[in-house]
Amino acid sequence: MIRNNNLLERTVSYLFLIIVAVVLLMPFLYMISIALSSDKTVAENAFTILPGEFVFSNIVKILTETQVSRYFFNSLIICLSAMVGQILVSSFVAYGFARFRARGKNIVFMLLLATMMIPAEVTMIPQFLIFRELKMIDTLFPMIIPNFFGGAFNIFLLRQSIMRIPYAFDEAAIVEGASYPRIWANMILPMIKPILVAIGIFTFSWNWGWFTGPLIYLSSSTKFPLALGLYFFTETSNKGAIPPWNLIMVTSLILALPMLLVYALGQKYVYSANIGAGSTLK
Repeated sequence: MIRNNNLLERTVSYLFLIIVAVVLLMPFLYMISIALSSDKTVAENAFTILPGEFVFSNIVKILTETQVSRYFFNSLIICLSAMVGQILVSSFVAYGFARFRARGKNIVFMLLLATMMIPAEVTMIPQFLIFRELKMIDTLFPMIIPNFFGGAFNIFLLRQSIMRIPYAFDEAAIVEGASYPRIWANMILPMIKPILVAIGIFTFSWNWGWFTGPLIYLSSSTKFPLALGLYFFTETSNKGAIPPWNLIMVTSLILALPMLLVYALGQKYVYSANIGAGSTLK
């Protein structure tokens, strides 16, 4: 009887998960169907959920006749630079908070955490004025440089992870003559690899689809990231004209696939990061 109940519960659970998966996949399938549609189908607005046409020339057209390749390259520059900045700086600052003893350290750390409660809209105008004075408007630097100051949330996660590492490892390294930067680079970073990969994924996902920042700072179309370039594809020169939805959906797929790939390759690190665990303030 118990075995039958377990089998019934498992069957119901799997059926429910399959239904949810199908519902979640429907928009993605619809996007693929539109991306492979012909111009005639777009003009007639005769789209179907499952692909009825397979016009792969749309992919060639979007890569050769538009600036999508340039947009993709710009997005890569922003995302990879942001990942490097966040991982290196946030881990270094977190190591200082976790290991060094200094008067008022916890107060400074609490002030750092308090910055997470400041809405981004509050700092948007002052930050724009700063970059304008630095002559960095219409460059990628306003999207890259802030990441090299770390992030409060990332510093908190990394600090908690480092505090779980016994200080005896540091003491042994100091006895062997290792400096603090060497301990951080050669010992601490390998031990917290899962949380570093998780932060890299979070940073990549945020910057890959970031729209507001590039919209504010960039005016030259050759410097647009992919998310901003996709928006301008939806505009037409004539009012009432139908946008090229098939090309727009191809670009949307190009925008979505790196995110899916990054998550697929790094999900095991996200699950093993134990983000919720850690030590309390000391």
